[in-house]
Amino acid sequence: MDLGINGKVALVLGAGGGLGGAIARELAGEGAGVVVADIDGDAAGATVAAIEATGGSARAVEAWDLGDLSLVESRISDIEQREGGVDILVNNTGGPPPSPVSGQPAEVWQQHFGSMVLSVVAITDRVLPGMIDRGWGRIVTSTSSGVISPIPNLGLSNALRTSLLGWSKTLAGEVARYGVTSNIVLPGRISTGRIQFLDEAKARREDRPVAEVTAESLAAIPAGRYGEPREYGQTVAFLASAAAGYITGSVVRVDGGYISSI
Repeated sequence: MDLGINGKVALVLGAGGGLGGAIARELAGEGAGVVVADIDGDAAGATVAAIEATGGSARAVEAWDLGDLSLVESRISDIEQREGGVDILVNNTGGPPPSPVSGQPAEVWQQHFGSMVLSVVAITDRVLPGMIDRGWGRIVTSTSSGVISPIPNLGLSNALRTSLLGWSKTLAGEVARYGVTSNIVLPGRISTGRIQFLDEAKARREDRPVAEVTAESLAAIPAGRYGEPREYGQTVAFLASAAAGYITGSVVRVDGGYISSI
């Protein structure tokens, strides 16, 4: 299927990581010119190199700490001057450390709210006018399965990412008439460094072998395996495509059946 995004400009946040990198590679594979953003400049460069090695087009922006909202204007202006307006925005932020939801200092909430929520809102607001003017745009926001079924000991993530669902759904209703869509994608257990880190943290917390924790997780997934990052990336690429123009305000699970609720 031709996804109809050849020549479109895609900005992928957190594209130096497992999920973000996979999304960037899939979009580039469909012919989009990908702008790679990450707080880790070396990781962003590695994603660009992987894309270029397969004939795709990509560029890394200067290391971007999403928690610093003062950088939004300069980073987006640079992209507009060099690549043109952003047609596809993939909001993908890093997760906070494991923690209970109770007893967290206010400054911790403020820090992660800024990097995980306010950054997404600010960057989206900055690129939206251009999308509206062109009559075409795709906003895809990656969250977590914890927004549907809260994950124990990921209290900050569960709470903060859930706010993005209400934001994305409301935004979808506001911009659909302009040819702009807004959707949420949430991963189940996708085989990335983040999932390995969480498995290891749980094993330490419960004084159990990592292999036992992983086997327990696998047993809870009907598909019987962790997802591949490329499978997640392919889902995002479809939602960013011309073919998905009538899909907006949705929450799409990529979880192998892991989330049991309807």
